[in-house]
Amino acid sequence: MHFTWWNLIPTNFDGTAIQLGNFPVRWYGLMYLFAFATCYALIWYVNRKEKIGITKEQLDSFATWVIAGILIGARLGYVCFYNPAHYLANPLEIITPFRYDPVLGFHFVGISGMSYHGGLIGATLFGIIGIHRNKMPLFEVLNLGFLAVPLGYGWGRWGNFVNGELYGEVTTSPIGMIFPLSGDLNLHHPSQLYEMFFEGIVLFTVLFTLHHFKFFKKQMMPLYLMGYGTFRFFIEFFRRPDVQLGRHDFLGMSRGQTLCTVMIIVGIILFIYQYRRQNRLEASGTAAKPASAKKVKK
Repeated sequence: MHFTWWNLIPTNFDGTAIQLGNFPVRWYGLMYLFAFATCYALIWYVNRKEKIGITKEQLDSFATWVIAGILIGARLGYVCFYNPAHYLANPLEIITPFRYDPVLGFHFVGISGMSYHGGLIGATLFGIIGIHRNKMPLFEVLNLGFLAVPLGYGWGRWGNFVNGELYGEVTTSPIGMIFPLSGDLNLHHPSQLYEMFFEGIVLFTVLFTLHHFKFFKKQMMPLYLMGYGTFRFFIEFFRRPDVQLGRHDFLGMSRGQTLCTVMIIVGIILFIYQYRRQNRLEASGTAAKPASAKKVKK
């Protein structure tokens, strides 16, 4: 079978970006840094442009809370959503890269498995704590955060692609690629690139455009949940599901599709809630003002 240069792209990648002595710096780890930096820069830019009033110190503290929430939530999310039976039998592996074996004793197995949905939940909960501790405007900061998320997320999916992981189902389409980790010479959908494009670039473009309209300006969080959930739900048809789960959830859905369905429902509920809340504030004349607004003496 003849393969084109496109089909062979993943075979040219090495998951290691640089080697510092005996310590390999993985591309995927660098993608986390790029994602955090991108989101931070965008939030700060919009904050300054729209005069929301968030200080550098407040944003630094908020970002620290969010990063902690992502790391903790993503790990616990994978444990709970994707492989609970394994981790109930091997609880040590939840937080350490070691496994105990009666014959081998403690041996290194590494830490693998991070859940996007778990990371989202963790980042939101920890982010709200950070917002309250720093006395920041809740809905304004959440709107900024969810406006920025797609750009950061895009970096993460590029990291998955470079690592050759989370590839898609087998396909006969010329768009398919050979992923060495698949253990075969079949073409697979580059589902990481689908997600990077639709859940990252396209979703950010949509949100950033809608952000300029008054009706949608304060709806970034629910719009993100609905948008991401919808894109990811359909891309899951092309993405290979986790081996231990398959497509055995409700109505033959994958676990990712189940979680995305919940996201869409929550997004719709939050959209209605925020719409009604804003109408009540405007009707009572107490619509939220930027945190930087100051009383003017007459």
